[in-house]
Amino acid sequence: MKSFSIILFLFLFYSVPVEAQNSVARDWNEELLEAIRNDFARPTVHARNLFHSSLIMYDTWAIFNDSAETVFFGKSFGDYECTFNGISTPSEIDSAIHEVMSYAMYRLLTHRFTNSPNANTTLESFTDLLSSYGYDENITTVDYSNNSFAALGNYMAQEIISFGLQDGSNEQNEYENQYYVPQNEPLVLDLYEDNSNINPDKWQPLAFDVFIDQSGNIYPLETPSFLTPEWGQVTPFSLKSQDLEILNNGFDSYIYNDPGFPELIQNSSSNGIDDPYKWNFALVISWSAHLDPNDDSIIDISPATLGNINVSNYPTTFEEYVSFYNFNEGGATNNGHVKNPITGNPYTPQLVKRGDYARVLAEFWADGPDSETPPGHWFTIMNYVSDHPQTIKKFGGQGSVISDLEWDVKSYLVLGGAMHDSAINIWGIKGYYDYARPISAIRYMASKGQSTNNSLSNFDPHGLPLIPGLIEVIETGDPLASEDDSVIGLIKVKSWKGPEYISDPETDTAGVDWILGTHWWPYQRPTFVTPPFAGYLSGHSTFSRAAAVSLTKITGSEFFPGGLGTFDVLENEFLVFEEGPSESFTLEWATYQDASDQTSLSRIWGGIHPPIDDIKGRIIGEKIGKESFDLAQQYFTGSLSNSSISINKILTKVYPIPVQNTLHIKTQFLEEIKLEMYSLSGKLIFSSKKTNHNGVLDLNIEHLAQGVYIIKGTSNGSSLIFQRKIIK
Repeated sequence: MKSFSIILFLFLFYSVPVEAQNSVARDWNEELLEAIRNDFARPTVHARNLFHSSLIMYDTWAIFNDSAETVFFGKSFGDYECTFNGISTPSEIDSAIHEVMSYAMYRLLTHRFTNSPNANTTLESFTDLLSSYGYDENITTVDYSNNSFAALGNYMAQEIISFGLQDGSNEQNEYENQYYVPQNEPLVLDLYEDNSNINPDKWQPLAFDVFIDQSGNIYPLETPSFLTPEWGQVTPFSLKSQDLEILNNGFDSYIYNDPGFPELIQNSSSNGIDDPYKWNFALVISWSAHLDPNDDSIIDISPATLGNINVSNYPTTFEEYVSFYNFNEGGATNNGHVKNPITGNPYTPQLVKRGDYARVLAEFWADGPDSETPPGHWFTIMNYVSDHPQTIKKFGGQGSVISDLEWDVKSYLVLGGAMHDSAINIWGIKGYYDYARPISAIRYMASKGQSTNNSLSNFDPHGLPLIPGLIEVIETGDPLASEDDSVIGLIKVKSWKGPEYISDPETDTAGVDWILGTHWWPYQRPTFVTPPFAGYLSGHSTFSRAAAVSLTKITGSEFFPGGLGTFDVLENEFLVFEEGPSESFTLEWATYQDASDQTSLSRIWGGIHPPIDDIKGRIIGEKIGKESFDLAQQYFTGSLSNSSISINKILTKVYPIPVQNTLHIKTQFLEEIKLEMYSLSGKLIFSSKKTNHNGVLDLNIEHLAQGVYIIKGTSNGSSLIFQRKIIK
């Protein structure tokens, strides 16, 4: 069944007829996506791979374009100087781009996937593609002074590889954590250990006999570490320095667009459901009770009913969260679409079992097993849109139709930048706030007791709230006490029963019933259970919203081509770790945002996130998608050189950070510069004017107390030259 699900998934995104041969950029993107499917499931790492490959493909095209400006090649990017001495204009520009891009991508991808668990297959595939073009893998020179396009491609790869070894990712040490230490001891899942002694506000590692990640690879550690909690310090694409804070929770965390603290557990004296923490995780239990094919609840999953959520209606207060999410029935506030704006016809209702729909969503948007992680998943959707016969390749929906190659390199840069920045933004937040996942929070509260009735002996301020029909106390005569009366007085929940009720995933379903709260499971495989990193904020919510905005901006329309994106789900063929769905149906989305919102809800049904992880991720993703597109557009039109972003990224370097007494400012701006130092609260600490003579200004700050400051440089005309956050 696993192999069939792979074929089915690929069919969605390649079922649209393609009249012309793929561009070389598309070919290499497909190679990368397949390499990701065969690698460890590392969303941050692969978002970076997708961005760096998109950057190198775009720059290859831009070198030979009179209007566009490169991002990296011949520039300073993230304090890395990439020199380029120029190359003669070729007589066949398309041929030159093809050769340069192929060698650059071949070298970069070979470097990045050398240690992949399926490296032999992956590297052979890279070589096969290069050879299919008639190129020789044995040409390894980087000396392009004789106008060798192969050498230029090799040189570009060499430079991006060198950049990646100093961009804050710790790639040279296999992206290992340098400072983060979990506060909780691992939870041994199968032993159903007492989980009452953890910090319920913090992430908890999970211990396995065998851990198999979302890509189906056996992990080398039985207790996987937190994936890249220090990722916030990686060099971004469009994230702005003014949105950055450096906070310390045991180590310096680089936090862009700080969302503030999640809901922390309260010492409820009564009515535990009024505690936002308990409400959030109780909702996860409630939605878990929907994951039963025998549930007779029928819902309309068409765009006529679902989607079209107004972003301005996203909740901000606890009361608004309670109104926005449907605690009992699942889903969130939807407006639906009156009609398909492309065809002018109403969307056709599609009635399906809620139990099938929720299970399929949890599996489809989990991007596994054998998938390309959330950032790569949206690249497959981008490619699907590009191939659609109703897609008109006017970038941004304006101007003239452009070539497939130009469309691809521009689209990939926008989307790659958005995915990369989302990973940096969200994993910085994850590492700092270090928030609990449902598997830990629910088992913890269940082990404590109940927090609703303080007259009962099992009352505890940190217990689960009692909800009739969902969360109850086990009493004498309860079926759960029939063989073991020691469970009397403990907490039971009505939820998906878990993987131990599945002997044969080809024929069995676990179903929903009453189980001990301390035995609660997410709707996932027992060898995976929950991603190995903190929950707050949701990477899926952020990646998906940033991608949806990117696709909307790229195509010039919020709607899928033809007003409808679809994915066919076949009866008893799609689900991987249990049988199902019980009938065939089609996932449908009118807009890219509708698909993004569905992604977010799928993670709650899957038991991976509570609502508090979701909405702020959507909001940040919206911001990142817009910023990535806007910055990329400046590169496309060559209008970046006069902008403050260009000066910020290209002309100035502030170092060292952290600093002790003397701050060095290396800049190509040769006029008088006004330097201002601010506290994080915005208070001006001091102001000074300096004239740059030799390219480096020295600023003595030994009189400043230790702390975090903002330094700003402006010209005589008050134009912003740079703005940096520093630590003393």
